[in-house]
Amino acid sequence: MVCKYHVLMCAGSKLVGDKKGACHTRQGVELIKKLVMELEERDLASEVIVSATTCYGICDKGPIMVVYPEGTWYGGLTPEAIATIAEEHLEGGQPVKKYQI
Repeated sequence: MVCKYHVLMCAGSKLVGDKKGACHTRQGVELIKKLVMELEERDLASEVIVSATTCYGICDKGPIMVVYPEGTWYGGLTPEAIATIAEEHLEGGQPVKKYQI
């Protein structure tokens, strides 16, 4: 099956400086796990690739997620935001303006 979306989420690590950045301290890794669980529950795991990334450099907006192919950026993520984005964007095809940055 062809991938429908590629989601890149900051895991909060930096290559230089503080190794555990803002996204890490704001539960970035746990949110990545939450997204994977949401995708599995919605039977979307084969259609959406999730990749953990290093810092995007806009820590005040974190945790950060970018959804391709559209290039939609989301920030200030919470477990509730992850569930909404999974339902409305990744399953329903409609980006969620409330969380876009």
